[in-house]
Amino acid sequence: MNIGFDAKRAFYNRTGLGNYSRNIFQYLNKFYPENKYFLFSPKENNSFDFEGKTDANIILANGFIGKKIPSLWRSFFISKDIEKYKLDIYHGLSNEIPKGINSQTTKTIVTIHDLIFLRFPELYKPTDRFIYNKKFKFACQKADKIIAISQQTKQDIIQFYKINHEKIEVVYQSCDPIYYKVCNNEKKVAVQKKYNLPLQYILNVGTVERRKNILSVIKALKLGNIKMPLVVVGRKTSYQQEIDSFIVKNNLTSQIIFIDNVDFLDLPAIYQMSSLFVYPSIFEGFGIPIIEAINSKVPVITSNISSLPEAGGKKSLYVEPYNIEQISEMIKKVLENKTLKNNIIEESYAFVQKFRGENIAKDIMRVYLS
Repeated sequence: MNIGFDAKRAFYNRTGLGNYSRNIFQYLNKFYPENKYFLFSPKENNSFDFEGKTDANIILANGFIGKKIPSLWRSFFISKDIEKYKLDIYHGLSNEIPKGINSQTTKTIVTIHDLIFLRFPELYKPTDRFIYNKKFKFACQKADKIIAISQQTKQDIIQFYKINHEKIEVVYQSCDPIYYKVCNNEKKVAVQKKYNLPLQYILNVGTVERRKNILSVIKALKLGNIKMPLVVVGRKTSYQQEIDSFIVKNNLTSQIIFIDNVDFLDLPAIYQMSSLFVYPSIFEGFGIPIIEAINSKVPVITSNISSLPEAGGKKSLYVEPYNIEQISEMIKKVLENKTLKNNIIEESYAFVQKFRGENIAKDIMRVYLS
Protein backbone atom coordinates (compact mmCIF):
# COMPACT_ATOMS: atom_id res chain seq x y z
CA MET A 1 0.00 0.00 0.00
CA ASN A 2 0.89 3.67 -0.37
CA ILE A 3 0.29 5.16 3.09
CA GLY A 4 0.52 8.86 3.93
CA PHE A 5 0.71 10.58 7.30
CA ASP A 6 0.17 14.10 8.56
CA ALA A 7 3.76 14.41 9.82
CA LYS A 8 3.87 18.01 11.05
CA ARG A 9 3.92 16.87 14.68
CA ALA A 10 6.58 14.26 13.92
CA PHE A 11 8.90 17.00 12.70
CA TYR A 12 8.05 19.74 15.20
CA ASN A 13 6.72 18.41 18.53
CA ARG A 14 9.06 17.08 21.20
CA THR A 15 6.40 15.35 23.33
CA GLY A 16 2.84 14.05 23.17
CA LEU A 17 1.54 14.12 19.62
CA GLY A 18 5.06 14.33 18.24
CA ASN A 19 6.16 11.16 20.01
CA TYR A 20 3.00 9.37 18.88
CA SER A 21 3.52 10.38 15.25
CA ARG A 22 7.17 9.34 15.19
CA ASN A 23 6.50 6.06 16.95
CA ILE A 24 3.64 5.02 14.65
CA PHE A 25 5.73 5.68 11.55
CA GLN A 26 8.80 3.93 12.95
CA TYR A 27 6.86 0.83 14.02
CA LEU A 28 5.12 0.48 10.67
CA ASN A 29 8.32 1.09 8.73
CA LYS A 30 10.13 -1.54 10.81
CA PHE A 31 7.53 -4.29 10.88
CA TYR A 32 5.78 -3.64 7.54
CA PRO A 33 8.57 -2.42 5.21
CA GLU A 34 6.73 -3.72 2.12
CA ASN A 35 4.55 -0.58 2.08
CA LYS A 36 5.53 2.84 0.77
CA TYR A 37 5.26 5.59 3.38
CA PHE A 38 4.76 9.31 2.71
CA LEU A 39 5.33 11.99 5.36
CA PHE A 40 3.43 15.24 4.68
CA SER A 41 4.68 18.33 6.49
CA PRO A 42 4.69 22.10 5.78
CA LYS A 43 8.46 22.07 6.37
CA GLU A 44 11.09 19.60 7.46
CA ASN A 45 12.77 20.09 10.81
CA ASN A 46 16.14 18.35 10.90
CA SER A 47 16.29 18.37 14.70
CA PHE A 48 14.17 15.20 14.63
CA ASP A 49 16.28 12.63 12.83
CA PHE A 50 14.02 9.73 13.75
CA GLU A 51 14.60 6.16 12.68
CA GLY A 52 13.36 5.26 9.21
CA LYS A 53 12.89 8.85 8.07
CA THR A 54 15.27 8.36 5.16
CA ASP A 55 13.14 5.42 3.98
CA ALA A 56 10.06 7.62 3.59
CA ASN A 57 8.92 9.97 0.86
CA ILE A 58 8.86 13.40 2.52
CA ILE A 59 6.29 15.70 0.91
CA LEU A 60 6.64 19.39 1.83
CA ALA A 61 4.25 22.26 1.21
CA ASN A 62 4.63 23.82 -2.22
CA GLY A 63 3.41 26.96 -3.95
CA PHE A 64 2.85 30.40 -2.48
CA ILE A 65 -0.03 29.43 -0.16
CA GLY A 66 1.61 26.24 1.03
CA LYS A 67 4.81 28.04 2.03
CA LYS A 68 3.27 31.23 3.40
CA ILE A 69 0.17 29.80 5.10
CA PRO A 70 1.05 26.18 6.01
CA SER A 71 -2.14 25.72 8.07
CA LEU A 72 -4.20 26.26 4.92
CA TRP A 73 -2.08 23.73 3.07
CA ARG A 74 -2.63 21.11 5.78
CA SER A 75 -6.37 21.73 5.88
CA PHE A 76 -7.15 22.10 2.15
CA PHE A 77 -4.40 22.10 -0.48
CA ILE A 78 -2.70 18.95 0.76
CA SER A 79 -5.52 16.96 -0.86
CA LYS A 80 -4.07 17.61 -4.32
CA ASP A 81 -0.73 16.15 -3.23
CA ILE A 82 -2.45 13.15 -1.69
CA GLU A 83 -4.16 12.48 -5.02
CA LYS A 84 -0.90 13.04 -6.90
CA TYR A 85 0.90 10.28 -4.99
CA LYS A 86 -2.02 7.85 -5.34
CA LEU A 87 -2.32 7.06 -1.65
CA ASP A 88 -4.38 4.09 -0.56
CA ILE A 89 -4.53 5.37 3.03
CA TYR A 90 -4.10 8.83 4.53
CA HIS A 91 -3.75 8.81 8.32
CA GLY A 92 -4.27 12.02 10.27
CA LEU A 93 -2.18 11.26 13.35
CA SER A 94 -3.22 14.27 15.42
CA ASN A 95 -7.01 14.69 15.53
CA GLU A 96 -7.61 16.11 12.04
CA ILE A 97 -7.82 15.31 8.34
CA PRO A 98 -7.84 17.72 5.38
CA LYS A 99 -10.91 18.59 3.36
CA GLY A 100 -11.32 17.54 -0.23
CA ILE A 101 -9.74 14.07 -0.23
CA ASN A 102 -11.19 11.86 -2.97
CA SER A 103 -12.70 9.02 -0.93
CA GLN A 104 -12.96 6.85 -4.03
CA THR A 105 -9.19 6.57 -4.31
CA THR A 106 -7.87 7.30 -0.80
CA LYS A 107 -9.36 6.05 2.47
CA THR A 108 -8.94 8.28 5.49
CA ILE A 109 -8.19 7.44 9.10
CA VAL A 110 -7.90 9.87 11.99
CA THR A 111 -6.43 9.25 15.43
CA ILE A 112 -8.36 11.03 18.18
CA HIS A 113 -6.28 11.33 21.33
CA ASP A 114 -8.80 12.89 23.69
CA LEU A 115 -11.73 15.28 23.94
CA ILE A 116 -10.61 16.86 27.19
CA PHE A 117 -11.48 20.34 25.86
CA LEU A 118 -15.14 19.26 25.83
CA ARG A 119 -15.06 17.56 29.23
CA PHE A 120 -13.19 20.40 30.95
CA PRO A 121 -13.90 23.51 28.87
CA GLU A 122 -12.80 25.81 31.69
CA LEU A 123 -9.20 24.68 31.11
CA TYR A 124 -9.12 26.03 27.53
CA LYS A 125 -9.47 29.40 25.84
CA PRO A 126 -12.80 29.86 24.00
CA THR A 127 -11.06 30.34 20.64
CA ASP A 128 -9.04 27.15 21.12
CA ARG A 129 -12.17 25.18 22.05
CA PHE A 130 -13.95 26.46 18.95
CA ILE A 131 -11.10 25.50 16.61
CA TYR A 132 -10.51 22.11 18.21
CA ASN A 133 -14.19 21.24 18.14
CA LYS A 134 -14.57 22.24 14.50
CA LYS A 135 -11.54 20.20 13.37
CA PHE A 136 -12.15 17.15 15.56
CA LYS A 137 -15.84 16.90 14.74
CA PHE A 138 -15.22 17.21 10.99
CA ALA A 139 -12.53 14.52 11.17
CA CYS A 140 -14.74 12.13 13.11
CA GLN A 141 -17.65 12.61 10.75
CA LYS A 142 -15.72 12.41 7.48
CA ALA A 143 -12.98 9.84 8.14
CA ASP A 144 -13.59 6.28 6.99
CA LYS A 145 -12.25 5.00 10.30
CA ILE A 146 -11.38 6.52 13.66
CA ILE A 147 -8.59 5.25 15.87
CA ALA A 148 -9.15 6.08 19.54
CA ILE A 149 -6.12 5.70 21.81
CA SER A 150 -8.23 4.26 24.65
CA GLN A 151 -11.67 2.89 25.45
CA GLN A 152 -12.28 6.15 27.35
CA THR A 153 -11.59 8.22 24.23
CA LYS A 154 -13.85 5.92 22.17
CA GLN A 155 -16.71 6.46 24.62
CA ASP A 156 -16.14 10.23 24.53
CA ILE A 157 -16.31 10.26 20.72
CA ILE A 158 -19.59 8.37 20.86
CA GLN A 159 -20.97 10.62 23.59
CA PHE A 160 -19.97 14.04 22.25
CA TYR A 161 -20.09 13.47 18.48
CA LYS A 162 -22.73 10.69 18.22
CA ILE A 163 -20.46 8.51 16.07
CA ASN A 164 -21.41 4.87 15.48
CA HIS A 165 -19.21 2.66 17.66
CA GLU A 166 -18.47 0.34 14.73
CA LYS A 167 -16.53 3.13 13.02
CA ILE A 168 -14.13 3.48 15.96
CA GLU A 169 -11.20 1.14 16.64
CA VAL A 170 -9.19 1.29 19.86
CA VAL A 171 -5.45 1.07 19.28
CA TYR A 172 -3.36 1.87 22.33
CA GLN A 173 -0.16 3.87 22.36
CA SER A 174 3.36 2.82 23.23
CA CYS A 175 6.13 4.75 24.88
CA ASP A 176 9.44 5.42 23.20
CA PRO A 177 11.74 2.35 23.05
CA ILE A 178 14.32 4.35 24.99
CA TYR A 179 12.42 3.32 28.14
CA TYR A 180 12.96 -0.39 27.46
CA LYS A 181 16.70 -0.18 28.16
CA VAL A 182 18.25 -0.32 31.61
CA CYS A 183 20.60 2.59 32.27
CA ASN A 184 24.02 1.68 33.62
CA ASN A 185 25.32 3.12 36.88
CA GLU A 186 27.57 5.58 35.08
CA LYS A 187 24.58 7.12 33.29
CA LYS A 188 22.54 7.27 36.49
CA VAL A 189 25.31 8.98 38.44
CA ALA A 190 25.80 11.52 35.65
CA VAL A 191 22.07 12.34 35.53
CA GLN A 192 21.84 12.51 39.32
CA LYS A 193 24.65 15.09 39.39
CA LYS A 194 23.37 17.00 36.36
CA TYR A 195 19.97 17.69 37.94
CA ASN A 196 21.11 17.56 41.58
CA LEU A 197 18.67 14.75 42.35
CA PRO A 198 18.34 13.19 45.81
CA LEU A 199 19.36 9.55 46.20
CA GLN A 200 15.75 8.50 46.80
CA TYR A 201 12.64 10.27 45.58
CA ILE A 202 9.01 10.02 44.50
CA LEU A 203 8.51 11.04 40.86
CA ASN A 204 5.86 12.80 38.79
CA VAL A 205 6.30 13.59 35.09
CA GLY A 206 4.02 15.84 33.06
CA THR A 207 3.08 19.46 32.45
CA VAL A 208 2.51 21.22 35.76
CA GLU A 209 -1.13 22.09 35.06
CA ARG A 210 -4.31 21.84 37.10
CA ARG A 211 -5.58 18.72 35.30
CA LYS A 212 -2.46 16.79 36.34
CA ASN A 213 -3.33 17.52 39.99
CA ILE A 214 0.20 17.44 41.43
CA LEU A 215 -0.93 19.56 44.39
CA SER A 216 -2.83 16.54 45.74
CA VAL A 217 0.47 14.62 45.96
CA ILE A 218 2.15 17.47 47.82
CA LYS A 219 -0.77 17.71 50.25
CA ALA A 220 -0.59 13.94 50.78
CA LEU A 221 3.10 14.14 51.69
CA LYS A 222 2.32 16.87 54.22
CA LEU A 223 -0.67 15.02 55.70
CA GLY A 224 1.22 11.75 56.09
CA ASN A 225 4.43 13.37 57.32
CA ILE A 226 6.23 11.59 54.45
CA LYS A 227 9.78 12.94 54.25
CA MET A 228 10.93 11.45 50.95
CA PRO A 229 11.53 14.20 48.35
CA LEU A 230 9.16 14.64 45.41
CA VAL A 231 10.69 15.36 42.00
CA VAL A 232 8.33 16.92 39.43
CA VAL A 233 9.52 16.95 35.83
CA GLY A 234 7.55 19.13 33.43
CA ARG A 235 6.81 22.52 31.96
CA LYS A 236 5.29 25.03 34.38
CA THR A 237 1.98 26.85 33.89
CA SER A 238 0.05 29.40 35.96
CA TYR A 239 -1.01 26.50 38.24
CA GLN A 240 2.54 26.65 39.63
CA GLN A 241 1.66 29.76 41.63
CA GLU A 242 -0.97 27.88 43.65
CA ILE A 243 1.48 25.05 44.26
CA ASP A 244 4.29 27.38 45.33
CA SER A 245 1.96 29.13 47.77
CA PHE A 246 1.11 25.84 49.48
CA ILE A 247 4.76 24.74 49.54
CA VAL A 248 5.96 27.97 51.18
CA LYS A 249 3.08 28.04 53.65
CA ASN A 250 3.83 24.48 54.77
CA ASN A 251 7.65 24.68 54.83
CA LEU A 252 8.10 22.12 52.05
CA THR A 253 10.48 24.12 49.86
CA SER A 254 13.44 21.79 50.37
CA GLN A 255 11.36 18.63 49.80
CA ILE A 256 9.63 19.48 46.49
CA ILE A 257 11.96 19.72 43.49
CA PHE A 258 10.76 21.05 40.12
CA ILE A 259 12.77 20.41 36.97
CA ASP A 260 11.90 21.55 33.46
CA ASN A 261 13.86 21.42 30.19
CA VAL A 262 15.06 17.89 30.90
CA ASP A 263 17.03 16.28 28.09
CA PHE A 264 14.86 13.51 26.62
CA LEU A 265 17.79 11.08 26.78
CA ASP A 266 18.05 11.63 30.55
CA LEU A 267 14.43 10.77 31.34
CA PRO A 268 14.85 6.97 31.51
CA ALA A 269 17.52 7.35 34.19
CA ILE A 270 15.32 9.77 36.15
CA TYR A 271 12.49 7.23 36.07
CA GLN A 272 14.71 4.25 36.94
CA MET A 273 16.29 5.96 39.96
CA SER A 274 12.90 6.85 41.49
CA SER A 275 11.28 4.84 44.29
CA LEU A 276 7.67 5.44 43.24
CA PHE A 277 5.71 7.15 40.47
CA VAL A 278 2.57 9.06 41.55
CA TYR A 279 0.22 10.42 38.89
CA PRO A 280 -3.21 11.50 40.24
CA SER A 281 -4.44 13.17 37.04
CA ILE A 282 -8.15 13.95 36.86
CA PHE A 283 -8.37 12.94 33.19
CA GLU A 284 -6.15 11.56 30.42
CA GLY A 285 -6.63 10.37 26.88
CA PHE A 286 -4.38 7.47 27.82
CA GLY A 287 -1.47 8.22 30.19
CA ILE A 288 1.89 7.61 28.54
CA PRO A 289 3.95 8.54 31.67
CA ILE A 290 2.40 5.51 33.38
CA ILE A 291 3.70 3.25 30.61
CA GLU A 292 7.11 4.91 30.82
CA ALA A 293 7.26 4.35 34.59
CA ILE A 294 6.18 0.71 34.44
CA ASN A 295 8.70 -0.04 31.67
CA SER A 296 11.28 1.57 33.94
CA LYS A 297 10.26 -0.96 36.63
CA VAL A 298 8.86 1.63 39.00
CA PRO A 299 5.61 1.01 40.94
CA VAL A 300 2.74 3.32 39.97
CA ILE A 301 -0.01 5.01 41.95
CA THR A 302 -2.53 6.76 39.73
CA SER A 303 -6.19 7.82 39.56
CA ASN A 304 -9.02 5.31 39.36
CA ILE A 305 -10.85 7.29 36.67
CA SER A 306 -10.84 7.97 32.90
CA SER A 307 -8.33 5.90 30.88
CA LEU A 308 -5.71 5.56 33.60
CA PRO A 309 -6.62 1.99 34.66
CA GLU A 310 -6.31 1.00 30.97
CA ALA A 311 -2.68 2.13 31.03
CA GLY A 312 -1.79 0.85 34.50
CA GLY A 313 -3.42 -2.58 34.42
CA LYS A 314 -4.75 -4.55 37.37
CA LYS A 315 -1.65 -4.44 39.55
CA SER A 316 -0.94 -0.71 39.67
CA LEU A 317 -2.48 1.05 42.66
CA TYR A 318 -5.44 3.39 42.23
CA VAL A 319 -6.77 6.33 44.24
CA GLU A 320 -9.48 8.94 44.03
CA PRO A 321 -7.54 11.94 42.70
CA TYR A 322 -8.71 14.41 45.36
CA ASN A 323 -8.70 12.00 48.30
CA ILE A 324 -5.58 13.29 50.04
CA GLU A 325 -5.74 10.80 52.91
CA GLN A 326 -6.04 7.86 50.51
CA ILE A 327 -3.10 9.06 48.41
CA SER A 328 -1.00 9.52 51.55
CA GLU A 329 -1.79 6.05 52.87
CA MET A 330 -1.10 4.45 49.49
CA ILE A 331 2.32 6.14 49.21
CA LYS A 332 3.30 4.93 52.68
CA LYS A 333 2.02 1.45 51.91
CA VAL A 334 4.32 1.09 48.88
CA LEU A 335 7.38 2.71 50.45
CA GLU A 336 7.12 0.58 53.60
CA ASN A 337 6.36 -2.81 52.00
CA LYS A 338 9.18 -4.06 49.78
CA THR A 339 7.35 -7.30 48.89
CA LEU A 340 4.29 -5.39 47.73
CA LYS A 341 6.47 -3.00 45.74
CA ASN A 342 8.28 -5.84 43.95
CA ASN A 343 5.02 -7.64 43.14
CA ILE A 344 3.55 -4.46 41.62
CA ILE A 345 6.68 -3.95 39.52
CA GLU A 346 6.82 -7.54 38.27
CA GLU A 347 3.14 -7.97 37.36
CA SER A 348 2.70 -4.46 35.93
CA TYR A 349 5.78 -4.93 33.75
CA ALA A 350 4.27 -8.13 32.32
CA PHE A 351 1.03 -6.24 31.59
CA VAL A 352 2.59 -3.38 29.59
CA GLN A 353 4.25 -5.73 27.11
CA LYS A 354 0.96 -5.49 25.19
CA PHE A 355 1.92 -1.88 24.37
CA ARG A 356 5.20 -2.78 22.64
CA GLY A 357 5.78 -1.44 19.14
CA GLU A 358 5.24 -4.70 17.29
CA ASN A 359 1.77 -5.11 18.81
CA ILE A 360 0.82 -1.50 18.11
CA ALA A 361 1.96 -1.84 14.48
CA LYS A 362 -0.05 -5.03 14.09
CA ASP A 363 -3.21 -3.32 15.38
CA ILE A 364 -2.69 -0.27 13.17
CA MET A 365 -2.15 -2.44 10.10
CA ARG A 366 -5.29 -4.39 10.92
CA VAL A 367 -7.26 -1.14 10.73
CA TYR A 368 -5.57 -0.17 7.45
CA LEU A 369 -6.34 -3.52 5.84
CA SER A 370 -9.98 -3.33 6.93
